Amino acid sequence: MPQSPLDPARLTADLIRCPSVTPDEGGALQLLQELLSDAGFYCVRVDRGGVANLFARWGEKGAARTFGFNGHTDVVPVGDADAWSVPPFGAVEKDGSLWGRGATDMKSGVAAFVAAAVDHVTDTPPDGALILTITGDEEGASVDGTIALLDWMEDQGERMAACLVGEPTCPENMGEMIKIGRRGSLSAWFTITGVQGHSAYPHRARNPLPAMARLMDRLASHTLDEGTEHFDPSTLAVVTMDTGNPATNVIPAACRATVNIRFNDAHDGKQLTDWMQGELDRVCAEFDVTGEMRVKVSGESFLTPPGPLSDLVAAAVQAETNVTPVLSTTGGTSDARFVKDHCPVVEFGLVGRTMHQVDERVEIAQIHQLKTIYARILRDYFA
Repeated sequence: MPQSPLDPARLTADLIRCPSVTPDEGGALQLLQELLSDAGFYCVRVDRGGVANLFARWGEKGAARTFGFNGHTDVVPVGDADAWSVPPFGAVEKDGSLWGRGATDMKSGVAAFVAAAVDHVTDTPPDGALILTITGDEEGASVDGTIALLDWMEDQGERMAACLVGEPTCPENMGEMIKIGRRGSLSAWFTITGVQGHSAYPHRARNPLPAMARLMDRLASHTLDEGTEHFDPSTLAVVTMDTGNPATNVIPAACRATVNIRFNDAHDGKQLTDWMQGELDRVCAEFDVTGEMRVKVSGESFLTPPGPLSDLVAAAVQAETNVTPVLSTTGGTSDARFVKDHCPVVEFGLVGRTMHQVDERVEIAQIHQLKTIYARILRDYFA
C-alpha cells in the first residue's frame, strides 16, 4: 500500500502546539526527528550552547547532487497573551487560517519542506541526497543555531550543493518574491564622556551632549550610497540617545547613543566601522571630549547572483501559482547569511504579513500550496 501524503497543515498545527520560544526546544525538534527517522532519514541532534538543532539526511553522504532545506522552529515571545483572541500555542483553525505563534514564522515553512521531502523520498527516491537543517536559535542570538549545524557539517564532511531557506518572503501575495540576498546588519554603541558640572556654569564643564548630537547628525545625514544593481540604498538609523540624567541643573558626564545600519554589497562591516570611528574621533577632537565605540556585525550583505538556483525556484513558483516572482534582496536578516558561506542559497516561503504579531496566522491553503512548490523544486532538481 502506498503511504498517504504527509499533511503539512496538520504538521504545522502539531509544531505550533510546541511552545518553542527561543531557546526552548518545546518538543518541536523531537517531533520532527521522530517523523524523519521513521521516513528513513539519518538524523543527528547538533545541540550547542543550550540550543537544540537537528540535522537530517536522506541518501548517501557526499552525493554529487545534494539539495538542502534550512529553517527554524523557535519563535519569538507571545507578548501580552491576553491580547490574543486565541491561545497562542493552541493551533486554532478559524476563518480558513491556522492561528498561533510561529504559524507564519516559520513552522508552516518547516512543515511544508519536511512534508515535501518525506513524500519525495518515499514516492520517488532521488538519485542523490536530501539534507534538512533545522535550528532552534534563529530568533535569538543565532550563535549556536545554523552556525553550529554548518560547523558540524564541515567537521563531518557533510555538504549541500544548493540550499533553500523556507522563511516567509512574500509581502502580500503568494509567490510574488524570492530572496536572492540580504542586506548586512550592523549596530554600534557610542559613549562620549566629558566633565560633569553645574548648568549655570557651563564653562567649568565639558558637555558631552552637543558632541553626541553632532556625531549622530553627521552619521545620519551622510549618504552611504545610492544603491547597487540588486540592492536598495544602505540606511543608518539612530535608535537611541540618552544620558539618564534626571536633573535640570546638572550637565552630565556622559552621553550614550546607538545606531543600526542595514547595508548593501557596496560595503562591509569593517569599512563602516572604520568610517564611524573616524567621525567619532573628529567630533571628540572638536569638543575636547573622549569617545568609545562598540560594534556588532550581525551579518554581512550577500548575493546569490541570478542563475540556476533562482531559476529552479522561480520556475516552480510560476508553475504552481501562475505568478512570476521578483528576485529581491529586501527585508531584514535571516540564517541564509550563514548558509551562503557553505553553498548557493535562496529563500522562498509564505506571505509574512502577521509574523511576530499578536494573532499570528497563516492561510491553510497557502501551507498546502507551499508544499506543492517545494515538491516541484525537488522533482525538477533531481530530474
